[in-house]
Amino acid sequence: MADPGTIDPLLSGETPATAPASSLEEIIERSIGDFGWAQLLQASLVSLAWAFDAQQTFISVVTDANPTWHCTDHHSSCNSATDMCQLPRGSWDWDMPADASVVSDWSLECASSVIRGLPASCFFLGCLVGGLVLATLADSSALGRKNMLLLSCLLMSLAGLFTAASTNIWMYSALRFVGGFGRATVGTCALVLSTELVGKRRRAQVGILSFLFFTFGFLSLPAIAYMNRGSSWRSIYLWTCIPTIPYCILFHFLARESPRWLFLQGHKEKFMATIKSIASHSSFTLRNFPETVCIEHDSSNGDLFSAIKILLDKKWAIRRLLAVMVVGFGIGMVYYGMPLGVGTLGFNLYLNVTLNALSELPASLASFFLIGKINRKGSIFGFCILSGVCSVMCCVLMNMPSMSIESGWTISTGVLQIGAETVSFFSVCTAFNVLLIYTLELFPTCVRNSAMSMVRQAIVLGGVFSPVLVAAGRRNGVLSYGVFGVTIAFCGLFVAFLPETKGSSICDTMDEEEHKVLETETSDCGNC
Repeated sequence: MADPGTIDPLLSGETPATAPASSLEEIIERSIGDFGWAQLLQASLVSLAWAFDAQQTFISVVTDANPTWHCTDHHSSCNSATDMCQLPRGSWDWDMPADASVVSDWSLECASSVIRGLPASCFFLGCLVGGLVLATLADSSALGRKNMLLLSCLLMSLAGLFTAASTNIWMYSALRFVGGFGRATVGTCALVLSTELVGKRRRAQVGILSFLFFTFGFLSLPAIAYMNRGSSWRSIYLWTCIPTIPYCILFHFLARESPRWLFLQGHKEKFMATIKSIASHSSFTLRNFPETVCIEHDSSNGDLFSAIKILLDKKWAIRRLLAVMVVGFGIGMVYYGMPLGVGTLGFNLYLNVTLNALSELPASLASFFLIGKINRKGSIFGFCILSGVCSVMCCVLMNMPSMSIESGWTISTGVLQIGAETVSFFSVCTAFNVLLIYTLELFPTCVRNSAMSMVRQAIVLGGVFSPVLVAAGRRNGVLSYGVFGVTIAFCGLFVAFLPETKGSSICDTMDEEEHKVLETETSDCGNC
C-alpha cells in the first residue's frame, strides 16, 4: 500500500521541476504555476456566493425591525415616551405602511420577546441543524465541494422566495428555518473550494476575498431596504433571492471542482481537466496517478460521516476542534448579535445597519493585507478582548447621561455608544475572518470541509442565543451587550490550546498532519 506521505510526480509542465514532488501540495503548486486570471475568476465566482449568504443572514435586521410610530390622538395621554401597548389602538399609528415590517404587518408590537425573536432564532437553528446534517457531504464522494455549494445556494434562495409568501409568524418562522438549513454550508463550501483552487502563496488572500464579498452582500441590505422603504417587507426577500437563481446557473456551467478533492477521490480525468483549466502553464502530461492517496478517506467513502469519525479518532484533532469551536461560539454570539441589537441604540435603522456593514469592509481589507504577516493566535485573542471591552462599554453607556466637556460641547452618550458598538463589531469581524483562515490551516484536506463546518456550527450556535439576548436587552443592556462582552473575552482565551500556523504548509492526509504534530512536539521537547 502506498505511503500517503509520499506521492510520485503526477504532472510535468513546460518548466521541469528541479526535484520530484513529494506531496499533493507540491504537485498542485507546480502544476498551476503563478496566480493567474483563471484562478482569480474561479475564486471570485465561487466567493460571490458569500454575498447572497450575507443577505439572508442579516435580512431580518430590516424585515423584522420594530417600526416607528406616532400619536394620532393628541388630546389624550399619548406621547412618544409612552408604552404603545398601554394605549388604545386608535390613538396611535405607524409612520410607515403596516406591511413595511413583519412586526406591524402581523400586529406583533405587543407580543412577547420570544415570539418576535422566533424567526431569527429559527434561521440560526436551521443553520445549526443543516450544518450537522450536511457537514460531511462536501468531503464525501456523494457530492463534493461544487455540487454541495450549488445545492445549498438553490435551497437557500428558494426558501427565501417562499418566505415572501408567508401569511403568519409561524409559517414565516418555519420557512426561515428551511432557509437557514440550506444556508448552513454555503460559506463553508465557498471558502474551502475557493482556497483549494489556488496555490499556497495566495490561499490566505483568496480566503479573505470571500469575506469581501460577504461585506458587499451585507452592505447591499440597507441600500435595498432604503430603496424599498414604504414597500412591503416581502419585496426585500424578492430583491435578494431572485438574483441567486441566475448565479446558480452560471456557477453550474463555469465553476470548477476542487482539484484536491478530485485527486483524493481518484477522479483522474477530471483532476487533469481542472488543473489544465486553471493553470498558468499551457501543457501537461500524465506521468503517474497513485491509486491510494488518503487511506482513511478512501476506506470509508461509503460512510457519510467518515470524515468526522477520522477527526474523533485522533487526540490532537479533538483538542484542536474543541478549542477552535469554543472560540467560534464566542465570536458567533457577538458577530450575529451586534447587528440585531442596533435597533436598541436609538439611531436611524438604515444608518446603524450601514455602519455595521461598513465595519466589515475595513475588517476584510485589514485581514486581506495582514493575513500573511500576523500570527493567528495573537490576533484572534487581541481582537476578541477588544470586542469584549467595547461591548461592555456599550452596556455601561446605556444608563449614562450626556457628558459635557470644558469647551462647552455636549457629547451624547448615544454617539459614544454607537462608536463603541462599531469598534466592537469591527473587532469581532476581523477575529471571525482570521478564525476561518486559521481553521483551514489546522486540518488536512480529507477532513477540512467537515472541520470547517463544525466550527461554523459553533459560530451559528452562538448566533442562536443572540436574538433572545437582544430581545431581553431592550429593557436591561447587561443581558445583551454585557453578556456579549464577557462571552467573547472568555472564549478567546481558548486559542492558547492551539498551535500557530502562520507560514506553514497545509497537509492533505491525517498521517501527514500527525507527523507534523509529532515533529513539533519533539522539537519543543528538545528546546526544553
